[in-house]
Amino acid sequence: MQKFNLLKGVVAPMDRENVDTDAIIPKQFLKSIRKTGFGPHLFDADRYLDTGYPGMDLSTRKPNPNFVLNQARYQGASILLSRKNFGCGSSREHAPWALDQYGFRAVIAPSYADIFFNNCFKNGLLPIVLPETEVAKLFDEVYAFVGYQLSIDLTRQVVIKPNGTEIPFEVQAFRKYCLLNGLDDIGLTLRHSEKIKSFELNRLVKNPWI
Repeated sequence: MQKFNLLKGVVAPMDRENVDTDAIIPKQFLKSIRKTGFGPHLFDADRYLDTGYPGMDLSTRKPNPNFVLNQARYQGASILLSRKNFGCGSSREHAPWALDQYGFRAVIAPSYADIFFNNCFKNGLLPIVLPETEVAKLFDEVYAFVGYQLSIDLTRQVVIKPNGTEIPFEVQAFRKYCLLNGLDDIGLTLRHSEKIKSFELNRLVKNPWI
């Protein structure tokens, strides 16, 4: 998992409440259990005018020019700004996979669905919770300035505006530790690889029939 420490990036506004996981990555793309190939299908139903399906030739697709991610001013965005209850609906882990593979490293919203929120941390994506009033101000600023960027300092737990204003946010200490060190559940386990090998060798000696 990629480490997260300091991020500076363009902000893309997803100006709607209750964005569900089927909107983030539609159900027809869930057949694959591999963690790759989901970025091109992020917000597929909104992003394209045609219907998407797994394995299709992306060069033949018809982008929706009115969708935020297809607008030139938001190209290369790495921070997604949204409204309350982001990530609601089914508990598919493919949703943070798709966001990450598109290029987003952080999401800012007033609230999230619990399972989506937890899945973000397990996949190196930082979901930041800010008050609705602060989020509303950020939307105004994103719309007002082309190429609007924010900086996110996870170590200090602040979102930094272009004028230097800092907005603090909370993050649970263990989740912060994992993001800073790029550790998912497998990475956490592999820290103890030598102890695991020793245990297995001893178990084999004591119980060779197992």
